[in-house]
Amino acid sequence: MAQRVVLGLDAGGTSTRCAAVSADGAALGYGRAPGANTFSGDDPAAALEQALRGALAGLDSADVAHAVFGLAGASTGGGARAAGIAQAAWDRIGLPGGPVVTDDIAVAFASGTSGGTGAVLIAGTGAVAARVTGGAVQSRCDGHGWLLGDEGSAVWLALEGLRAGLAALDGRGGPTSLHTRIAARLEVPAGDSAALVRAAHTCRPAELGELAPAVTAAAGEGDAAAERIVADAAQRLLCSLAAAAPDAADGPVVLAGSILEGVPVADAVPAGLLERGAGAPLRAVDGAFGAAGLALRASGAPRGAHAALLRRAAAADGRSGPRPVP
Repeated sequence: MAQRVVLGLDAGGTSTRCAAVSADGAALGYGRAPGANTFSGDDPAAALEQALRGALAGLDSADVAHAVFGLAGASTGGGARAAGIAQAAWDRIGLPGGPVVTDDIAVAFASGTSGGTGAVLIAGTGAVAARVTGGAVQSRCDGHGWLLGDEGSAVWLALEGLRAGLAALDGRGGPTSLHTRIAARLEVPAGDSAALVRAAHTCRPAELGELAPAVTAAAGEGDAAAERIVADAAQRLLCSLAAAAPDAADGPVVLAGSILEGVPVADAVPAGLLERGAGAPLRAVDGAFGAAGLALRASGAPRGAHAALLRRAAAADGRSGPRPVP
């Protein structure tokens, strides 16, 4: 008897991941590709296709029963464009039908819990907070993109670090190591503000986000300017979450994204949630498995398959399961 397969795909500004999963929640294949943000990605359809092919390697595409794609930008006026990009990638592989397209917010929530109600805070390349009810986004705050929002995100941290570094070089700001650290990552002279500006302006949003570790590392080593930026990032993220989900005790809070996985922001945000009266937040696993969990539920998979998938994904990542953040 042919094995029934569902696909889950999560596409953000930095990377695209796709998981092929059995009906009982066991991972069968996995693919990775560059970012596929529907607004800022270079070739989103090609990235989706690459991730899909990786996940389906060694599997029969005829066994695919259902698929859910979570695409960054799909819920900010780009739904039709996102659906078209997803279908184009799907058709290139020759799969029948088409995937269900949602945004990366619902997928992130489903990456931390198999329940349908709660809140999610995402801080990776971009940043957004949302209240989720019945598996769908009920309300949200921010996620407006690097130019207009995404406060507390990797890109936001990088831009604030650049501003602080340039202010120090200009004599407007206090001493900081940020211009030296960021210049090293951009491979320009540390004391050359013009070179730093030119290099920053050539970066795409995802590339700017890759500068964030320079800011968090400086904060971890006691750089006062970096410490202020990181503290501000945590507060802005908490404010977004409070706006999107005012009742902190109504369901679990899922944390997702690279900024909420590494110190020091990952320490400050859970502490802030506890002060608001929320329980210990849950940490999301890879978003591809959250999307696959949604696909399992939509395809009529056995009850508990989504939760089993999350437990397995967490164990493979060195954790015992989607769990409270310490």
